[in-house]
Amino acid sequence: MIEGLSHVTFIVKDLVKTKYMLEYLFNAKEVYSSDGNEFSILSEKFFLVGNLWIAIMERDKKLLNRTYNHIAFKINEKDYDEYLKKINDLNLEIKSARPRVDGEGLSIYFYDYDNHLFELHTGTLEERLNRYLGDSPHKITPK
Repeated sequence: MIEGLSHVTFIVKDLVKTKYMLEYLFNAKEVYSSDGNEFSILSEKFFLVGNLWIAIMERDKKLLNRTYNHIAFKINEKDYDEYLKKINDLNLEIKSARPRVDGEGLSIYFYDYDNHLFELHTGTLEERLNRYLGDSPHKITPK
């Protein structure tokens, strides 16, 4: 049985640069660095972002492609502009957001240095389902 999300791993070209991005943007805490002791297939670092385990591994020289695969972090709407500033401070590329309907929250999509797509989202699953389902009998009600 699945118990929940274990971790997210990103393959990156520069461990130090990505470490700085994770710490600056997500307030990540580094909890491990292989520092030449490769237990896995590549040099790696582990971080905690909240309670989420994020692993970064140094890639070989092959070019990475972009997709819409992404990880979304929940943020408070009052922090939206602060995160937008941090993303700009890091010179990360902001991707245009998809069209939205009222009630599903705001999002900032951006690519990191290795073309991973991130989203910072102000809404919740409950809010989105309620907006999408409207008066449906499947509508979610707050507990």
